[in-house]
Formats: sequence, structure tokens, C-alpha cells
Amino acid sequence: MNFDWLKRYMPRGLYGRAALILILPVVTLQLVVSVVFIQRHFEGVTEQMSVELAREINAALDDEWVDEPALARALRLDFLDTSAEDMPAQNLRRWYDFSGIVVTRTLERDVEGFQRLHLVDDHTVYVWVRRDDQPLVKIEFNRERASASNPHQLLVNMVVFGALMTLIAYMYMRNQLRPITRLSEAAEAFGRGRHVPYSPSGAVEVRSAGHAFLEMRSRIERQIEQRTMMLSGVSHDLRTPLTRLRLGVSMLEDEDREPLERDIDDMQRLIDAFLEFARGNSDGTPAEPTRVPDFVQDIVSICQRAGMAVELGEIRGQGEVMLRRTAMRRAIENLIGNAVRYGTRCEVSVSLTEKSLRIRVEDNGPGIAPEHRDTALRPFVRLDPARNQDKGSGVGLGLAIAADIARVHGGVLRLGESQALGGLCADIVIAR
Repeated sequence: MNFDWLKRYMPRGLYGRAALILILPVVTLQLVVSVVFIQRHFEGVTEQMSVELAREINAALDDEWVDEPALARALRLDFLDTSAEDMPAQNLRRWYDFSGIVVTRTLERDVEGFQRLHLVDDHTVYVWVRRDDQPLVKIEFNRERASASNPHQLLVNMVVFGALMTLIAYMYMRNQLRPITRLSEAAEAFGRGRHVPYSPSGAVEVRSAGHAFLEMRSRIERQIEQRTMMLSGVSHDLRTPLTRLRLGVSMLEDEDREPLERDIDDMQRLIDAFLEFARGNSDGTPAEPTRVPDFVQDIVSICQRAGMAVELGEIRGQGEVMLRRTAMRRAIENLIGNAVRYGTRCEVSVSLTEKSLRIRVEDNGPGIAPEHRDTALRPFVRLDPARNQDKGSGVGLGLAIAADIARVHGGVLRLGESQALGGLCADIVIAR
């Protein structure tokens, strides 16, 4: 049986689902008990008592009664003076008096000459009866004789104690769920590049998951640190022989020297680009509150002073976002660099909402086909080597660095088609 349709009605949060697990059985149990109680106590017992009372009223009316009939006094039935104007137009009861429905139905069915019934409160009942050979009679008797006494007490106790026990159980379960939420917050913060203190607590299974998370976080941080140190060492070791090669080549004739120098320059650019990619998520700068869109406006201004054809587009929303400023600046500059390399115009827009930050870079270049966009985000991938060679010295790392930095911030880099300029549209989307 497929229950996918039920998922849309289920709470998404852990606390909501825990509350549902607690409340649903309690409410179901109370409903079942209430139905059984109402059917047996309200209907069964009340109907039996009302039937007996109807027999007593019929017997008292059949007696040769005078002003104070003996049988009526024995049955504790008070006959009162009344008139047609005193009788209500319809049977009366309080809206929440459920047992009164059974009393009214039974007396109306079993009392001969029944006219009206007024259930005044929990203590008094009036019944108007008129027979063919007798005048209109108003009979007063105690409510306890017609229905079960205080039937609402069980329902009140069920509701009060059910709510109390549900509250106690929810408080206990909240304490059990708190370690899980703390683990989730620590994992989410680490995914966004933030290191928050965390110590395992709670049940054995939660503690085990917490220790596994700490070990995983430690291994990842150690791996990133070792990779950075290794790449820094490689950079230092390679720069020395490249410098010697450059000095040696400088003594050659121009005809032989120039192609060799271009090769050395290409090797230098490759090393620098590879190190920049390695530093994309390990520059060591922590995330800090950053004013948006002021941060993006400063980057655009720097690019404009550098001679890039970039403009600031639409800006929506203002506020602070936790960003690694150095890494995010590198990502935006890479996207702008790609845009001006393959197009003649670049536009940067910012949209900040309560849930997310979106930084969009658009150009009027040739764009990227939809089937090649995932491939373009991979390191060292150049979709058209000939075009890249003509357009500059790209090595296929600009988009990869931007995508890696977006992931460090818990976001994503999305590529699409620019509706405004017709070229590539690159969106950095970060959840707040």
C-alpha cells in the first residue's frame, strides 16, 4: 500500500513528528473510550433510567389522583399548576447536555400524552403531559432519576489527565531529542564552514553518532590541512627550478628564448591556479557577519577600477550574512572574470531574503549548453580549448573554484541562461 499522499500532511520537523507520535495515540485512546463511555453510560444507563421514570409517570397519572395523589408522593413526583402559556414551544436543553438527548427521546416515546420537556439544569426537570380525560399537567422531578449523575466528570478527567501526561511525555521526549538537534546544528554549521563546539550527549545511539561526527570532522579538517601544507610545499619547490629555467632561458637568442619563456609562464600560471583552487575552502579565515549588498558593491567597484566591463544590476534586500569574505570575494571575482572573458558586458545582481542569499553574474557571451553545465563545474575542464586559448589564459578552474566556495558556505553554484543579456547566468545561492 502506497502512503506517499500522506507525507504532505506530516510535520517536517523532528519535534513536530515527536509531538504527533505522542498526541495521536492519546487522542485516539480518548476518542475510543469516549465513544464506548457515551454509548454505554449516556445511552445505555440513561435510557434504562428514563424508561423506569416514564413508567412511574404513567402510573402516577393513571392513579385516581386528587390534589396530592398518594402514588405521586411515593414516587417523588411533584404535580404543579400550569397553563398552555407556561409550556415552552419546544423541548429545551443545554447544548452540551448530551444525556438530555436520550432523556428527551425516551420520555417522548414512553410517556402517554407527552407534550414538552425542559431540562433546566443538573437538578431539575419539567415535563408537561396532557391526556384526553385530564387537564394539562406539569410534573417536576430530580434530574438524577432520569440520567446517570455527573457523567461529565469522566470526560473532564480524561481530557485533563490526558493533556497533563502528554505534556510530561513531551517534555521528556524534548530532552531526548535535544542532543539530536544539537548534532544536526553542529553538522550543518560544519557544512557551511563554521566550527561550533559540540560534545556528544543523550542516549547511547545518539552519543555514538556524535562521536562518529567528531571523528569525521577531525579527519576532514586534518585532510584539508595536510593538503594545503603539501600544495604549499609543492609550490615552493616548483618555483625554484622555474626561476632557474627562466634565468637560463634569458641567455638564449630571441628566436629560441620566446617560446620557452611562454612555456615557463604557462607552467607558472598552472601552478598558481592549482594553488588557488586548493585554497578555495581552506584559506583559514572564519565566517563572519558581512553586510550585503555592500560587500558585493565593493567587489564590483574594484573590478571596474581594474578595467572590467561590469555593472551593478538589481539589488533586493539588505542585512548581514555569515560569509568567508576572502573566499567569497575570490568566487565572485572568478565569475566576473569568466563573464568579461567570453562576453563584452557583465552584470551583477544581489537578492537577499529571510531564507537565502543569491548573487547572480550574467554576461552576453555564448553561454554554456544545458548538457555541458555540470561538466563545466569540474576542475580543469575547458569545454572549448580553442576558444579558451583565443580568449585568454584560462585553465578551467574559475567555475570549479566558485562552486567549491559556494559548497563551503552551505550553498550551490547554478548555471543557466541569462534572460536579460542572453549569455551565461551564474547564481551563487546560500541558505541563511
